[in-house]
Amino acid sequence: MLKFKAIGVSEGLAHAKALVIKEADLTVVKNSITDAAAEQKRVMDAVEHAKKQIELLRDEAEKNIGAAEAEIFDAHLLMLDDPDFVEGITNLIADEMVCAEYACFVNCENFQAMFRAMDDEYMQARAADIGDISQRILKNLKGIADNAIDSISEPCIIIANDLTPSDTAKIGSKPVVGFVTRIGGRTSHSAIMARSMGIPAVAGAGDKADEIKDGDELLLDGATGEIVVSPDAETLSQFEQKKKAEDERRAMLAQFKDRSGETSDGRRVIVEGNIGTPEDAVRVAELGGEGVGLFRSEFLFMDRDDLPSEEEQFEAYKKACETMAGKPVIIRTLDIGGDKEVPALNLEKEQNPFLGYRAIRICLNQTDLFVTQLRALLRAAQYGDLRIMFPMISSIEEIRNAKQVLQQAKDLLDAEGVAYNPNVKVGIMVEIPVAAVCADMLAKEVDFFSIGTNDLIQYSCAVDRINEKISYLYRPLHPGVLRLIHMTAKAANENGIEVGVCGEMAGTPGMAPVLCGLGVTNLSMSASAMLAAKADLAAHSFAECKEFAERLLRAASATEAEQLFAEWRA
Repeated sequence: MLKFKAIGVSEGLAHAKALVIKEADLTVVKNSITDAAAEQKRVMDAVEHAKKQIELLRDEAEKNIGAAEAEIFDAHLLMLDDPDFVEGITNLIADEMVCAEYACFVNCENFQAMFRAMDDEYMQARAADIGDISQRILKNLKGIADNAIDSISEPCIIIANDLTPSDTAKIGSKPVVGFVTRIGGRTSHSAIMARSMGIPAVAGAGDKADEIKDGDELLLDGATGEIVVSPDAETLSQFEQKKKAEDERRAMLAQFKDRSGETSDGRRVIVEGNIGTPEDAVRVAELGGEGVGLFRSEFLFMDRDDLPSEEEQFEAYKKACETMAGKPVIIRTLDIGGDKEVPALNLEKEQNPFLGYRAIRICLNQTDLFVTQLRALLRAAQYGDLRIMFPMISSIEEIRNAKQVLQQAKDLLDAEGVAYNPNVKVGIMVEIPVAAVCADMLAKEVDFFSIGTNDLIQYSCAVDRINEKISYLYRPLHPGVLRLIHMTAKAANENGIEVGVCGEMAGTPGMAPVLCGLGVTNLSMSASAMLAAKADLAAHSFAECKEFAERLLRAASATEAEQLFAEWRA
């Protein structure tokens, strides 16, 4: 039996066999051959297999996401039917008598260089498509499965280096009961999506994860981060008792599904859900969410080689609004940069990406990109209470400039006679310390605030939130962080606007009453945390929440505040 701890990132207990997902080795060696015809046949078989794989992906994308998303796969199929592309591989085999893998690699390099040399920006972007197609053919030549997640049919706990948002989304339709990643932390995107889907998860396992073998029996605690490999009978019995208690707790929390978020004496706190896709809104609605406090629209842009069209974005935002049936849906405009990459934008690598060219800074610089999204948002706002939120705001000028671009989008829609809702509420993320300090001035410019505690903590404490080596410095209860939240809430309250928290702090067990006491009016979190937040609020009066929040504000250090919080929760 092996037992170790990593970072618990999504609560819940899981017991299943391990499925170890290894990085595919696509190393190519230039090997000489003697039978060119046999190698050419291998290529043609790999191409035909690739076509079938892509057709399945296209159908799945059209069914689950939409026709616009599926169009990229049609483009890939056209490329595989292009004689020049396929013959480029077979001719290399015959001319140089090299193996199929090497010919595929060289052909990919040649075609990508040709597309990158073109003047047309769209054609330049197609170089990435060539890479995807070639990689698929290469995997088929090497006998590497397209994606291990696709073939999952039995309950399992996935072990991987990391999971992309698209990988994590696939997990939702498979019998995956938990996952462990070698890298990442509580605010990594795979962790955020795991919480949205209610799947127990542990991150930052490092080299310890290499000791887990495919098929090993595992016990996983997503709250504590504890992992047990090949448990003995006593450990297994203790785990089953813990699981029974957890199931009873979940049954108790179910009574809060149809209740409003409020303290024991009726102080209202709106409890909402964070989502990354329109489908996530279904779970928020099912678990009694009072709205969507954060729709991370960047998930529509990630893990793909092109940008989503206005129509594709419109359909996604519309679907979320319709799912929430009139309840608020706050959609954050494109928040990329830092740890979130969008290949289609081909952004330069930066030395300090979290402090660099990201979020609203990109949108105000690339206004065509921004206008496309704003048009889609305005159109979708006809189907529900959609609200627009600008991220990474640090000044009044940025707010005013963003609102000017919003007006441009309205003017364009007016000129084209396209229907939209002109009365959309506009808010900002308060996640940079200077925004919190100047919240009294910013509050006069917007309809609501939403405090992004993940970045606010990171910037206030000067700690990279996804670096597990310094995770001990990431202190949500640091008195300085709490004072910034209190300052922001006070400014919002005095100006008569709502103030929410949409970072992971909102869904942390026991934090809902604290944030309520600090003056926060809305809490948005992973869907799986909403019922517990409502229960935590209902267990205290507003006076108790406020009194305890004031005690935390007076704490001399993060350690003292954490001790007070632990005692209060006991």
